[in-house]
Amino acid sequence: MRLRPARPDEVIKVLERLGFTRIRQSGSHAVFPHPDCRWTTVPIHSGDVAKGTLRRILKDTGITVDEFERLRRG
Repeated sequence: MRLRPARPDEVIKVLERLGFTRIRQSGSHAVFPHPDCRWTTVPIHSGDVAKGTLRRILKDTGITVDEFERLRRG
């Protein structure tokens, strides 16, 4: 499945469904750790998260594009 652009609020919703929690925000970047020591940073800008950045977030969290799309839909 191809990776589609995503808004920051969609990315955050998926991360929270996976058990990540926002612990801090510095400027326009929010930090999300997971209890098992994985963590990622999400840029909170207007517009979509860049594809390369989104791929890095998926790699950091250990989920596939298919899993992300499934969680994103509901």
